[in-house]
Amino acid sequence: MVPPGHSGAGGPLEMVQRARENLRDGDGQDDEIWCVFDVECPEPHPTLREAVQRARQEKICLAVSNPCFELWLILHHKTHNSYLTSAQATALRAELDRSTGKKVDAACYAMPERLAAALQRARDLAATHRDNGTTFPEDNPSSGMSELLASCGLDPQQLSPPS
Repeated sequence: MVPPGHSGAGGPLEMVQRARENLRDGDGQDDEIWCVFDVECPEPHPTLREAVQRARQEKICLAVSNPCFELWLILHHKTHNSYLTSAQATALRAELDRSTGKKVDAACYAMPERLAAALQRARDLAATHRDNGTTFPEDNPSSGMSELLASCGLDPQQLSPPS
């Protein structure tokens, strides 16, 4: 969560630096601090690699979307396992949910069966990259949102309708 008084704007490195400040300024009660950001393709954020390296050093958790968060939204609708630019992901997301901007329709994405499917599809992508030896940031497409939601205690088994 972006702390009060911050706009949320900025690249990955700025987010990691703010997270580090929150860790140092906090009361030590935080179990974990997460940063959520995009790779952006075809031209990644210039501070991406440094942000990931610093986050690992500081034990800050990351939910990175590659190429962008729209992939996570796509996975609610369908499997997608080929390279996407950020623009292609945005267009495909709009085609699937008829969106015209960044706004997310909660009714569309909060349905348990869609969320369960997205979680499984994101895990399947991660497994494919692991099996193929594909590493960050070449792991396009991928989404770290499943790890973030698992850390929050979301159990995909509780989302799936009984068989």
